[in-house]
Amino acid sequence: MGFQYLTNAPLEDAVRDYVEKLRERGFGPGTETVSIWEAAGRVTARAVYAHICAPHYHACAMDGIALRAADTFGAGETTPVLLSREKYTVVDTGDPLPDGDDAVVMVEELEQTEDGVRLYAAATPWQNVRQIGEDICAGEMLLPGAAEITPAAIGAMIAAGVLEVEVVRRPVVGIIPTGDEIVAPTPDPAPGDILEFNSAIFSAMLRQWGAQPKVYPIVKDELDLIRDAVARAAEECDVVLLNAGSSAGREDYSAQAIGQVGEVFCHGIAIKPGKPAILGCAGRTPILGVPGYPVSGIIVLEQVLKPLLDEACLRPVEEDPCEEAVLTRPVMSTLKYQEFVRMRMGYVGDKLMASPLSRGSGVVTSFMRADGILEVPQNAEGYPQGERVRVRLLRPREQLRRSVVVIGSHDPLLDELGDLLHSADRSMFMSSSHVGSMGGITAVKRGEAHMAGVHLLDEADGSYNVHMVKKNFPKGGVRLVECVGRVQGLMVAPGNPLGIRGIADLGREGLRYVNRQKGSGTRILIDYLCRLAGVDTGKIYGYEREEFTHTSVAAQVAAGSADAGLGIWSAAKLYGLDFIPVYDEQYDLLIPDAAWDTPMLQRLLDILRGPEFRARLEKLGGYRLDAPGTVRFRLEPTEN
Repeated sequence: MGFQYLTNAPLEDAVRDYVEKLRERGFGPGTETVSIWEAAGRVTARAVYAHICAPHYHACAMDGIALRAADTFGAGETTPVLLSREKYTVVDTGDPLPDGDDAVVMVEELEQTEDGVRLYAAATPWQNVRQIGEDICAGEMLLPGAAEITPAAIGAMIAAGVLEVEVVRRPVVGIIPTGDEIVAPTPDPAPGDILEFNSAIFSAMLRQWGAQPKVYPIVKDELDLIRDAVARAAEECDVVLLNAGSSAGREDYSAQAIGQVGEVFCHGIAIKPGKPAILGCAGRTPILGVPGYPVSGIIVLEQVLKPLLDEACLRPVEEDPCEEAVLTRPVMSTLKYQEFVRMRMGYVGDKLMASPLSRGSGVVTSFMRADGILEVPQNAEGYPQGERVRVRLLRPREQLRRSVVVIGSHDPLLDELGDLLHSADRSMFMSSSHVGSMGGITAVKRGEAHMAGVHLLDEADGSYNVHMVKKNFPKGGVRLVECVGRVQGLMVAPGNPLGIRGIADLGREGLRYVNRQKGSGTRILIDYLCRLAGVDTGKIYGYEREEFTHTSVAAQVAAGSADAGLGIWSAAKLYGLDFIPVYDEQYDLLIPDAAWDTPMLQRLLDILRGPEFRARLEKLGGYRLDAPGTVRFRLEPTEN
């Protein structure tokens, strides 16, 4: 009886089982710490947080003069204010704001006089000033884990005081070429010599996928030599490719060599080209027996090795772009294999036409010229001429991305939730915009968001969120999902040097306040609390000074440019501030029915209910988790 492969496993089953077995043996990403100047293109091993604020000082945003805004009050076209030189400081863009000053007036708006300057418009506090943390607040997440570090991200990290970053180590992939007839590349090979160029092709593919190739010397077709080379490479590398010798010839020793060094899981996959592939390992080191024909080898690397490297490099799993095309010639296939047919493609009018290229496993130029690949399923006989087929594109086009779009109220827990989502499934991301609770409700109404963070108080009964959902969604079709309970309080300097006890103290003369933006739940709450306490918000210095996150409010208090601001305890804790609790509230997630059943949202809800999310929030502090991920309230859709 002739030679038989050990297996004829369907490709999807073989790869899935192989990855699972390797995980069980400890295969996965390694990490290393690199200088930020060497980090471009690398992938973060875990979330990266800002060390300092950016800017880290109050910076003048214009050329002109720095002054106290109060000194200009009343200035107008008919009532100009004359300032003596003692009342202002000449500044350039980027200069630190002088102590005691709180505004910058552009030089174009000044009228120079013999004794000073004349102003025809009053300055407002903090105009033309880049405040501490305007761009980045210390402690904020700059990048989630498993994220590629871009040039812009490098700039952001340096601005935030991050000069080293832990990244995923590039896996080393050993390539062992074998064969008596294989010779090193030369411009003048002898008859019978086969130039060894597979290692060059494979090395280029590996670099594109984030790995570091290590090519070993050519090994003759002797079992002992091949076994020793595999054993050495398995000790020195993260993955080993044994090239050629995987088929049924009399000198094909790859399966034996891999079996003697480690174990063979699968020898023979139901694909064409690429059938003779060997899937094995030594300990936790994958060892792939790769067919010698270059096209077969390329297919095996794409279909088997790349999923392993995605695992080791923490890179997102990208869906292959496909287009519908019309076959110009028939494509016949065997029922035994899943076949990969290289296609030449181009538009004729508005139709994408596809012509099959030569299907020989050794015709490497067909892969070089191919515009796409037609995958013919196992148990299919092929397609006739004129058939409309789906073709996987090899030429660049925009990559599809899956992101959960979150628009609404800010809370640091959203960053943690997004990081856990991406860590759980690297094809999923979160894009979060902080526009306040009302902005989030509006975004959901317009179909612009998958989810909104909301915490809107009903002043009538002290409940949260349900009243606004009823008011804004008369046709229903939304769910209010419980997230966390949290305490809002006044964040003040360590030791509370001003002795602030509560909301009533915000009206004190000389006290400087920093607020959240209009429409945010925190702004609505402070407006309400001030009314209850009988505090005239028009007399609170800085009440119109708006920040868009809890951490940015905390950053202003920590920097000393404000004496108090309303926010959550985790933000106060992050900056080492004292915290005076004033109100318990409910922070929920508003999700439209249209997004509810999507895999992204369901995965997000699973994470919300899970122990990792709870552990992260316990570390942040200040949250109450009763039943996160449960539906608190649902408005059924109506037809009216």
